[in-house]
Amino acid sequence: RILTAFTLAVCLSSPGKAQQQCTNGFDLDRASGQCLDIDECRTIPEACRGDMVCVNQNGGYLCVPRTNPVYRSPYLNPYSNIYPPPPAPGPVPNYPTVTRPLMCRFGFQLDENNQCADVDECASDSHQCNPTQICINTEGGYTCSCTEGYWLLEGQCLDIDECRYGYCQQLCANVPGSYSCTCNPGFTLNDDGRSCQDVNECTSENPCTQTCVNTYGSFLCRCEPGYELEADGVNCSDMDECSFSEFLCQHECVNGPGSYYCICPSGYNLLDDSRSCQDINECEIRNFTCTPQQTCFNIPGEYKCLDPVRCEEPYIQINENRCMCPAESAGCRDQPFTILYRVMDMVSGRSVPSDIFQMQATTRYPGAYYIFQIKSGNEGREFYMRQTGPISATLVMTRPVKGPRTIQLDLEMITVNTVINFRGSSVIRLRIYVSQYSF
Repeated sequence: RILTAFTLAVCLSSPGKAQQQCTNGFDLDRASGQCLDIDECRTIPEACRGDMVCVNQNGGYLCVPRTNPVYRSPYLNPYSNIYPPPPAPGPVPNYPTVTRPLMCRFGFQLDENNQCADVDECASDSHQCNPTQICINTEGGYTCSCTEGYWLLEGQCLDIDECRYGYCQQLCANVPGSYSCTCNPGFTLNDDGRSCQDVNECTSENPCTQTCVNTYGSFLCRCEPGYELEADGVNCSDMDECSFSEFLCQHECVNGPGSYYCICPSGYNLLDDSRSCQDINECEIRNFTCTPQQTCFNIPGEYKCLDPVRCEEPYIQINENRCMCPAESAGCRDQPFTILYRVMDMVSGRSVPSDIFQMQATTRYPGAYYIFQIKSGNEGREFYMRQTGPISATLVMTRPVKGPRTIQLDLEMITVNTVINFRGSSVIRLRIYVSQYSF
């Protein structure tokens, strides 16, 4: 009798791909994604010829004799009624009764209990898998597959480059059959071995000398007010605010750690704005050392003790600050008729031109006119007299005067009367105390 068998019971799947590839005898079920056996007895017209009956197998089929009762019972295809038995030519032969099959279907063999048991082709090394593949035993056959990290291509197991498929969130290194994920500086690898998490450097190590601000994958260092970040981006150094501007303090700026403060010279108080200086009027608060005979005169930053005015011969004293030269005195012929003593103060470096003192005639006579001039004390030409009216003039400072300095000017007013042919003069002896500072 003839027994014909056709089988290819191998189902291959490609790791890392979305679809499986099935070998001959199997077809991919798209719903389950599995390789299912093809019933060749139904799909192949006349799969078995002559007096042979088709019996479907896993991955193939068998053709067995229709009239042989030995093969009829275990292998007869349920669809064999499509082949009606031919009319018996004569009496049916008397075959002996068989209580067990004489052979097993493909992929099975008789065991010691005369039962059909699956053949483990993998254990018996009777498979046809490539050396790069692994054998997986199945019922009635086996399948050739690849280990994890490899995929089957044309019968060969090739390494899957997981890095090409974005398995790692940041850095990926492919190795045969696997891959390794790492993270950029400032990140740490999570327990899943693939994703990365930001490292908060400020809480873990605080690399900054002052204030640390965490950022995604890194950190920033900031400095407290009064400090500036150095070139290394980590350390803070004191900022010298006094070097930035000369206008922070009116007098002197003193740099300190992280800040600065202003100081004033002796004779001044620091105002509430912490930068401006205000003169202390020692005469007003009676914080001076003048004698009872002297007069305290305040100037910015200090004071002066002024002695009483003493008139020199031939002048006689009219009051505490005026001296007069009598007309009947022979020594007064070429001298100013009166000398009036005045005192004023002025800050150093006062802007120019600046009007600083006004001089005016107290009496105007008919037919008289007046001439104003600086008689003495203007050797440096810092001042000049500008006549502002018929009987008045103003002392103008034309050049800045630096202190501390004391200037004494004799300002002369000449009276000319053409009616009575008279010419005389009066002098204001002006003493100017220029302070050391400009405030």
